[in-house]
Amino acid sequence: MTSRLFPALAEALACCAIEQKLALTAALEADWQAGKLDHLDDAPVTLSVGRPAQPELVPHTQLRQRSPQTVEGRASLLHAIVHIEFTAINLALDHAARFRGLPARYYTDWIGVAAEEAHHFTILRERLRALGHEYGDFPAHGGLSAMAERTGHDVLARMALVPRLLEARGLDATPPIQKKLEACGDTTSARVLDIILHDEIGHVGLGDTWFRHLCGERGLEPESTYRQLIAEYQAPWPQAPLNRQARLAAGFSSDELTALLAGRQPGEQRGI
Repeated sequence: MTSRLFPALAEALACCAIEQKLALTAALEADWQAGKLDHLDDAPVTLSVGRPAQPELVPHTQLRQRSPQTVEGRASLLHAIVHIEFTAINLALDHAARFRGLPARYYTDWIGVAAEEAHHFTILRERLRALGHEYGDFPAHGGLSAMAERTGHDVLARMALVPRLLEARGLDATPPIQKKLEACGDTTSARVLDIILHDEIGHVGLGDTWFRHLCGERGLEPESTYRQLIAEYQAPWPQAPLNRQARLAAGFSSDELTALLAGRQPGEQRGI
C-alpha cells in the first residue's frame, strides 16, 4: 500500500522543529526508496517553509566579520555554513514538493539530496557544539531562500538559479575556508568540509542535469539560457576565483566558465 508523496514532502518542509525535521526527512527518504510513496497523485497541497525562530535573519551586509583566529570567529564561520546546510534541507524538499509531473528520478534525486543535507547539518552542528556554540547563536542571512521564492513558479529557473548558481558558489568558497581553518589549527572542521564539498559537487551536478534536461524539453540552448536567467533575475554572477575542477565535475563546460567570468550576456562575443 502506498501513500501520497506530496503531503509527506509538505509536512517535512513545513516543520520548524529541527530534530523533527531531520527525522521526517530521513523517514521520507526511507519510504520513497521502499516504494511506499506515490508521486503521480495530483491532489493540491499547501507549501510553507519551516525554520526555527533562531537564528535571526538579517541582510548579508549586516553580518559581522570575525577573525577565525579566535574560537568565537571560527564558531561564527561554521555557524554560517551550518545555516546554509539547514536551508539546503528545505531547498531540496521544496524542489521536490513544488513541481509536479516530473520523472520519478527527479524526486529520487532531490529527496536524496535533502537526506544528505540533513547529514551535513548534523555533522557540522557537532563541530559548532565542540566550539561551545549552538545553531541560532549568531545571525544569518536568507539569500538562498529568497531566490527559491522568486523561482517557485518555474522549475527550470529554480534549477538554474538555486543549485546551479547560488549553491555552486559553495564549490568556490569551501577550499579557501578550509585553508583558514587549517591555518588556525582546526583541521577537524576542515576535514568535515571535505565531505561537504564532495557531496555538494553531486548536488550542483543534479541541478545541472535537470536544468539541461528541462532546456532540452523546451528547445533552449542551456548555457546561453543560464546567463540570460542570471541577468533577468539580477542574480549574482559567479566571481573569480572559480573552483574549476569542482565546477567541471558538476557539469559546467570550460567554455561556459570562461563566458561567466567574462560576464558576457547571451550573444556577446569576446573582444579582440
